[in-house]
Amino acid sequence: MAIDLSYAPGVTALVEKTEAFIREVVLPIEDEHGGDITAAGGDTLRVELQKAAKDAGVFAPHAPVEYGGHGLNMTDRAPVFEAAGYSLFGPTALNIGAPDEGNVHMLAHIASPEQKERFLAPLAHGDMRSAFAMTEPSPGAGSDPSALTTRAEKVPGGWKINGHKYFITGADGAGFFIIFARTSGVPGDRGGATMFLTPADADGLRVGRHIDTLDRAMIGGHCEVFFDDLFVPDSGVLGEVDQGFAYAQVRLGPARMTHVMRWLGAARRGHDVAVAHVAQRDGFGGKLGDLGMVQKMVADNEIDIAASRALLTRACWELDQGGHASNSTSIAKTYASEAIFRIVDRSIQMCGGLGVSGDLPLARLSREVRPFRVYDGPSEVHRWAIAKRVVGAAKKAAREAGA
Repeated sequence: MAIDLSYAPGVTALVEKTEAFIREVVLPIEDEHGGDITAAGGDTLRVELQKAAKDAGVFAPHAPVEYGGHGLNMTDRAPVFEAAGYSLFGPTALNIGAPDEGNVHMLAHIASPEQKERFLAPLAHGDMRSAFAMTEPSPGAGSDPSALTTRAEKVPGGWKINGHKYFITGADGAGFFIIFARTSGVPGDRGGATMFLTPADADGLRVGRHIDTLDRAMIGGHCEVFFDDLFVPDSGVLGEVDQGFAYAQVRLGPARMTHVMRWLGAARRGHDVAVAHVAQRDGFGGKLGDLGMVQKMVADNEIDIAASRALLTRACWELDQGGHASNSTSIAKTYASEAIFRIVDRSIQMCGGLGVSGDLPLARLSREVRPFRVYDGPSEVHRWAIAKRVVGAAKKAAREAGA
């Protein structure tokens, strides 16, 4: 069987245009503001950058064509998203940052025609932002979503939602929320969740404090959100009642992979900065790049970049074939999240004092990529899930062999 790892000319052209746009328009703004998107202007900057991305023809590569995007599948998104991720502000500029990118993907697959016009269209066009409200403070849903405590009770004409969400990315300034709430069962049950769509200005919805975190490049922060008798009409149910856990898989696997794409771009920038430095920096009778210990770090970075891309490509192929790709996305996410941090960390080491200073982007890249080992499932949870599947398959095979 022949394996073709090349991209169509249209995808290659889009990658090249994205690289030029990031280099010429976005990187200077990121550097000016040290990668802090709030300090750089928040939503005002987002609107300006997204207009520039539209003018450059690189906006919304993932969104359906009928909503103004390029309609790329998961495999073709990878090099474009990586090119955008070369700047911490790049995903915002192209409208492919979290959580909006994942919400566009999920709404395109699950939402009703009316919901698409009301929520997906303005989100894809960049006219508003969104938030995905699933995570809760302890003892509620986190890495274990079955611990979901936010509850939606049926009332005439719709549902009333009560609960407390935590670490909701992009909540401050979002135009609408996708809310994960329990509609049957009790915390710990593997079913009984439903997703709801609601405008952010609905009575009973309140965005609380920003949680102070390492990263500074995700617009709208990571916030607490409170629901106090929030009424959502029946038309706000996303998909079917009690099927939220199943629908979440439509979003979570692809979203893990797009995180890999974006932050791989950031890691590659760090590597490029470090290699340029050691190729020119004199020390110990020659260039730093000629020293064996430095060469090992350069080589290890190249290996981690190549391996992350290979695992990403496999997972995206499985997703494009229509599978859940649960194992492949867990493997790619776990490896890449750790490899990306290693790449940036080695890059800092190669640059010495400059690496930990604000004179290079490496320190802020480290600040941004470190949380990826936690976001979208900690490495430990993914390792547990991978092992559980493998051991479970072995037990099943033993049972069948003994039957």
